[in-house]
Amino acid sequence: MLAIERRSEILARLQEERKVVVSDLSQLYNVTEETIRRDLEKLENEGLAKKTYGGAVLNESFNIDLPYTVRKKANVSGKQQIAEKIAAMIEDGDHIMLDASSTALFIAKRMKDKKNITVITNSLEILLELSDRTGWKILSTGGRLKEGGLALVGYQAERMISTFHVDYAIFSCKGIDIEHGLTDANESDAQIKKMISKSAKKKILAVDHSKFDKISFTQVCDLSEIDMVVTDEEPAEGWKQALGSAGIELVYG
Repeated sequence: MLAIERRSEILARLQEERKVVVSDLSQLYNVTEETIRRDLEKLENEGLAKKTYGGAVLNESFNIDLPYTVRKKANVSGKQQIAEKIAAMIEDGDHIMLDASSTALFIAKRMKDKKNITVITNSLEILLELSDRTGWKILSTGGRLKEGGLALVGYQAERMISTFHVDYAIFSCKGIDIEHGLTDANESDAQIKKMISKSAKKKILAVDHSKFDKISFTQVCDLSEIDMVVTDEEPAEGWKQALGSAGIELVYG
């Protein structure tokens, strides 16, 4: 196994378990404890982990933009629940925009039984996932490949998105807060999500329960700019009241 692959697996383990132990990882990967310490030091230097005595803990700052390969392994069951609900809303012939979030990939997988769907996305993985569909129209936004992610971003992607109008815009975010709205860790991602949200009749935010009451680096949009929130668990009563007052439909559970 290459060092970069091992570090990616260690980071995924940190995402799931919140901490790792050097001796355990040494045995798991059949490498020296010094090698694992170097792996953890690199993850710490990248802002993804914090070294502790005998191991490391996850850096849980919501301003950290985790690699896509790590994000898509987090809370898989929750994302599948969200995908099930959103796929049930999609009808044959609909036009949809999907962002490059890991949640959007699960949604794309779940709606593959639909017919005559048009999908516009900046996600390379969604493009590959839907490449076997017949009778569908799959459009790439074009743009610059985001470093460390399978997403197309930048002016060309934003310009392409702005020329279309679709039935549903489906996107995620790093954090959702009653006062600060939707936020994300990366400015280029946030701008794409903002453009996607402006291009649809119905704007659907697909976020798992861990994103509530979190604020990340840059704003995507205000709560008032979305029509529906789909999540995997019942939010707190304050959230239900806030969304209801704003006229935002809430789907969960």
